[in-house]
Amino acid sequence: MTQVSRYGHMLKVTVTKMRMRVRASYRVTGSVLNDTIEGAMLGAETVLELESPDPPDRVAKVIRNAERGCFVMQALLKPVPVTGTTLLNGKPL
Repeated sequence: MTQVSRYGHMLKVTVTKMRMRVRASYRVTGSVLNDTIEGAMLGAETVLELESPDPPDRVAKVIRNAERGCFVMQALLKPVPVTGTTLLNGKPL
């Protein structure tokens, strides 16, 4: 939604109302006790509802730009390397 506001401003498209619903599906397998737990994201679904006095083609351009400019959406569509470091009492664990 932040990107819709950002690109709407850049493209001079007015959005008077915006609401988004996001539904994600997950699965967890394995055992915590056996140290084999594994989570997986199975998918995500979004529904974006907008109100705007501007023509649909201009609003559609904002949405296309917002989706391509959304870091989270792009990371899910085109996975990126993720690294993690854990420190315990200031030292690597």
